[in-house]
Amino acid sequence: MEEEDTTSLSLTQYSPPPPSQTLSIVLETILYHLPSPRDLNTCSLVCRSWYLTDSYTRHHLTIPNVYSVSPARVSLRFPNLRSVSLKGRPRFSDFGLMCPEWGAGVGVWVGMFTARYPWLERIWLKRMTAGDHDLEALAKGFKGLRELTLVCCDGFGTAGLAVVVATCRQLRVLDLIEDELNAEDDDEVVDWISCFPECGTCLESLSFECVEQQVNFNALERLVSRSPNLKKLRLNQHVSIEELYRLMFRAPQLTHLGTGSFSSAQNLVGFPGEGEPDYRAAFVACRLLECLSGFRDVLPRYLPVIYPVCGNLTSLNLSYANLNAQELKSIICQCHKLQTLLVLDTVRDEGLEAVGATCKDLVELRVFPIDAREDSEGFVSELGLLAIAEGCRKLRSILYFCQRMTNAVVITMSKNCPELVVFRLCIMGRLRPDHVTNEPMDEGFGAIVMNCKKLTRLAVSGLLTDKAFAYIGKYGKLVRTLSVAFAGDSDMALKFVLEGCSNLQKLEIRDSPFGDFGLLAGLSHYYNMRFFWMSSCRITLQTCTHIVRTLPKMVVEVFTNDTVGVEDDDEFVDTVYMYRSLAGPRNDAPSYVRIV
Repeated sequence: MEEEDTTSLSLTQYSPPPPSQTLSIVLETILYHLPSPRDLNTCSLVCRSWYLTDSYTRHHLTIPNVYSVSPARVSLRFPNLRSVSLKGRPRFSDFGLMCPEWGAGVGVWVGMFTARYPWLERIWLKRMTAGDHDLEALAKGFKGLRELTLVCCDGFGTAGLAVVVATCRQLRVLDLIEDELNAEDDDEVVDWISCFPECGTCLESLSFECVEQQVNFNALERLVSRSPNLKKLRLNQHVSIEELYRLMFRAPQLTHLGTGSFSSAQNLVGFPGEGEPDYRAAFVACRLLECLSGFRDVLPRYLPVIYPVCGNLTSLNLSYANLNAQELKSIICQCHKLQTLLVLDTVRDEGLEAVGATCKDLVELRVFPIDAREDSEGFVSELGLLAIAEGCRKLRSILYFCQRMTNAVVITMSKNCPELVVFRLCIMGRLRPDHVTNEPMDEGFGAIVMNCKKLTRLAVSGLLTDKAFAYIGKYGKLVRTLSVAFAGDSDMALKFVLEGCSNLQKLEIRDSPFGDFGLLAGLSHYYNMRFFWMSSCRITLQTCTHIVRTLPKMVVEVFTNDTVGVEDDDEFVDTVYMYRSLAGPRNDAPSYVRIV
């Protein structure tokens, strides 16, 4: 009875929070669970209350262009960040179209982060320059750092890595992906693997496929042994199949594995002999493997050892493995659950036919050329793409390099794979028409944008007229990234795209007959775009100046593909890189980059 009285009394004394506080709590909960940065940005524009709530509840921030905003502005806008992702140089820097030392240094961002966010747990960098001193400052400023991922970055070496792994003792993820480390002499290389804590580690993912220096294998083996939570391990080309065998038995819990060289350090000849370990047994032990990559210097005679895990694979990256059709077929016929596949074109159309016949759940396919020259032979054609279109109806993303194609096959893919979100067809030879009808490839790409209603990324190539771009402008309403090379008749093509693709964020154009008229057609759209890149077109410095005067928040950089600056009397500028910025023109541009 006394308990009932007490409960009754407490209920009568309870007063609910005011409606405004309740609404704030609900809003914070909703925003916290919104995964999309774009949705969060949209919510922050509703009113000042939502703007402030987003500011204080945002824990992760992605900055697609480090020159679009200043570090100071970020620190004021979001005071409670725990995770950041930064992107620096534009994508064309991967193809040698930008000179070294163009910019995108991480130092100024690390300085701000260490001062304002000492509790930061995750840092993800792409196409940025991070020196050893930057990594040292990062490590000492964020001793509680849990995840560090560097993608296509440069400027650092083994000394910087050693400081990071020695200082950040709670590190769970260290992923080095397609980075370009500093060249080091043997006496300069630091044994960074040995710098991990000697006690048990928190390591869950370790990737160093891009590190060209040899690592201390004994230290690596000890590290793997004392990392019970390690799920992802990707090794460089110096790790032999014998060493891989030892590591796999130390970590049977692995779900993602980069195999290293996948060849023997002893250069044995013929078939595996009695003196070799039972490599197949190592893969039998790793029953949880879902993703397999590596194969940097693969010997085909070792391929059968991966058969025990093929039936469970959802991702297979063979983009470094020079396999022929028969070698691929021996693997792929067992990969019925495969969703992601990367291969070289050496597998030929016959190999892709096996993929189409087996991998019915394939979602993403990338076919890279072993020889990317325009006049190369090319090993895959429209027949390989047709096999994929007929067999892999769930496909959502494709990157396909070839030397010949037909409209009919591209149209078939558009009808059979309507869920495509990414379609990148790269016909490497310039201005190649439909090789059967000799017609432009307009109808094929037109069918893609008409039939694939969810398409957000498109790369076009081959002989294309303005008609193809009229299709893209009319039907590509969700296209956010468009890449164009050696295509179009006139400025009307560019006008169709800029006026029609209302969601366009990134536009990349090279070696196309577009000039000032086409560029000026987008004046009312550039503020809504992330960036616009044009190289080897017909753009004048005068037009670039006009854009800056008309759109003062646009930064227009002009430069050549060497270290010679752009002069006033140059007829055309070689490269135009244009982006919106709240911070204004950058102050770290090298001398050959002219900011209009």
